[in-house]
Amino acid sequence: MNDVSRVLQSMDQGNPRAAEALLPLVYEELRKLAAAKLAHEAPGQTLQATALVHEAWLKLAGSNRQQWRGRAHFFAAAAEAMRRILIDKARRKASQKRGADRPREELHDSIPLRAPSAEILGVHDALDALAAEDPVAAEVVKLRYFVGMTMVDIADALEMSARTADRHWAFARAWLKRAIEGESHD
Repeated sequence: MNDVSRVLQSMDQGNPRAAEALLPLVYEELRKLAAAKLAHEAPGQTLQATALVHEAWLKLAGSNRQQWRGRAHFFAAAAEAMRRILIDKARRKASQKRGADRPREELHDSIPLRAPSAEILGVHDALDALAAEDPVAAEVVKLRYFVGMTMVDIADALEMSARTADRHWAFARAWLKRAIEGESHD
């Protein structure tokens, strides 16, 4: 059991000091994920990796002391928090431009933040439907597309083999592509 899992277990057992120990243990890993995600951002971007991590942490810490079932569950929750922050940012940007209905492009491995807001929102909207059909594939998408984790890191976080994670990613990409293209032809 690694340090993060031990702290999470200690939190579940009611240790009030354990929560204070969690952020220093996960901060650098969360910051690396956020920095990788924002590395392709256009100059003048207002959202920085540190801010993304802090916003995600506030969402996680403010979630009424959510119980995490281990390291993988915690990082999945962090990925979801980052995803929601990026979606909110994309929605604000799209609402400001009003012309954000450009043609969608192929779903990339990770979200290039220069991508049209419509692509980000299209993936977000389709992700709920994918989660109903295949929750694991949806988690892989969240970690890969919205957080920018490598497939090896995703496999580790979700406690599966890299090959299984790759299969879920391939299925999710094909499923989302069909869902998004079908949506644009309606």
